[in-house]
Amino acid sequence: MLLNCIFSKTKKEKIEKKETGKVFLAEDDALLREMYVAKFEKSGFEIESAEDGEQALEQLKKGTFDCVLLDVMMPKIDGFRVLQEIKKDSKLKKIPVAMLTNLGQEEDIKKGQEIGADDYIVKSNSTPAQIVEKISKLIK
Repeated sequence: MLLNCIFSKTKKEKIEKKETGKVFLAEDDALLREMYVAKFEKSGFEIESAEDGEQALEQLKKGTFDCVLLDVMMPKIDGFRVLQEIKKDSKLKKIPVAMLTNLGQEEDIKKGQEIGADDYIVKSNSTPAQIVEKISKLIK
């Protein structure tokens, strides 16, 4: 009976981990960063993260990623500037990028799109599960 419970739990976890891909997250809020990292990992993604724009650019240039999630308001270099640098880099420019921010003003959304963001997600309007779903679609 105990073996059955263990097997069932393992089977459920495997069913949940159906997504794949490597995501990069740049988020300066430690609590939010940890929450998103945990959600992506639980969904089967490999994820790396950075706490500021400068660190994000360094890590992005060293790794290989299927998608990038960028907060806009970050220390050192903001997300719009990081996006500009990504789009200038021949190795990085083809990676889908989603802006993940609480700046939901039309002018901010337009700015992100003009620079080359593939999606613009307002944190307060989306659950972590919805964000994972959007990123899954960007990767495919």
